[in-house]
Amino acid sequence: MKSDTIAAIATAPGRGGVGVIRISGSNLLPFAFALTGKTPKPRYATLADFKAGDGTAIDSGLLLYFPDPHSFTGEDVLELQGHGGPVVMQMLLARCLDLGARLAEPGEFSRRAFLNGKLDLAQAEAVADLIDAATTSAARSAVRSLQGEFSKAIHGLTDELINLRMLVEATLDFPEEDIDFLKAANAFGRLENLQIRLAEVFDRAGQGKLLQAGLHVVLAGQPNVGKSSLLNRLAGDDLAIVTPIAGTTRDALRSTIQIEGIPLHIIDTAGLRETEDEVEKIGIERSWREIERSDVVLLLVDARSGVSAADREILDRLPERLQRITVYNKIDLSGAQAERHDEAETTAIALSARSGDGIELLRQELLRIAGWHQTEDVFIARERHLRALAMAQEHIAAARSVVESALPALELFAEELRLAQHALGEITGEFTADDLLGVIFSRFCIGK
Repeated sequence: MKSDTIAAIATAPGRGGVGVIRISGSNLLPFAFALTGKTPKPRYATLADFKAGDGTAIDSGLLLYFPDPHSFTGEDVLELQGHGGPVVMQMLLARCLDLGARLAEPGEFSRRAFLNGKLDLAQAEAVADLIDAATTSAARSAVRSLQGEFSKAIHGLTDELINLRMLVEATLDFPEEDIDFLKAANAFGRLENLQIRLAEVFDRAGQGKLLQAGLHVVLAGQPNVGKSSLLNRLAGDDLAIVTPIAGTTRDALRSTIQIEGIPLHIIDTAGLRETEDEVEKIGIERSWREIERSDVVLLLVDARSGVSAADREILDRLPERLQRITVYNKIDLSGAQAERHDEAETTAIALSARSGDGIELLRQELLRIAGWHQTEDVFIARERHLRALAMAQEHIAAARSVVESALPALELFAEELRLAQHALGEITGEFTADDLLGVIFSRFCIGK
């Protein structure tokens, strides 16, 4: 654990009414006095001039002092609240560095809070998720995780595992006691309850992962089938140029919308066709790269002509892992009705991007593919959390198989329970490699 003093601008870049510089370290009262000529009272706002080395005022504002351990990082923390101009903030930060602080690394304040026991790892990640929240639902879920609801659920599962492990280990240590462990400890019932509770937590975390990351949707198809019109309809704005001329869209256009709180990152791509136009070729290459990175591909076809040989070539080239929806656009011209139906390998939606008929069917289909359903008290989660929960489920299932076998081997049972506990511990940080911590906190803001 580093004990040196760190400083960073904690407010967003640019001009604003107020700018904040955060400082964390040991014994910061002399630092505060050198900067302001005042010794601040803990947890009170002190009006002060922030002074340069020659005694001239850099700015005037509020000085707040939070002594350890009652601070965000668990160390002494100073917050300088001044005027939010970028020049004055840089001058004030430079003064802090002159006084012996160093510039904080990305996420270093949150990392110190984690290492000092002020936050567990899931709560620390929720800080970044709250800042990055793209929807109201995501922000509310991040607050739940920050307040410890996710961690509380994980700790509840861990406590159940510990109690079960304790009984198993006692039986292994004292075999002469002749205890019918499986009946006395109700091992099967405990494991079944663990599996049910773990499945509930996994479901809530899975919904939170959707709120955090959203779904990446690519609009693909031949030129002039209405991709840009559909993007504009979904986004509710004229983002893309729409003309009857094939090849109008030359590069990927992006827009983020939300459906029931789920962010959908929609990308309109260049029409996929053979062309001699060098600029259009580059756009088509980029379109295929976007398709490779997407979660869902909407293949647009003209409802009047249906799926052509060229459309089938596009479908055959799509990665197998991708969810796909065939969208029959322009039903306002073909006379067809808006509907959803299943085809051989895809779901099909008939709609009109121009009139909006059938758009709601598409929205609901995207939610279905995402796996979204209304769940109370969703907490924000990340991919690593889901992997850890899935690993814990696998080990508990393996432990149950051991219990249900004709000659249960308690050593194997105990080991599977230990591995399940280890997987859960990775979520909150009880068992986490230092290199993983570095990756997690490096993605935070500098001032966090």
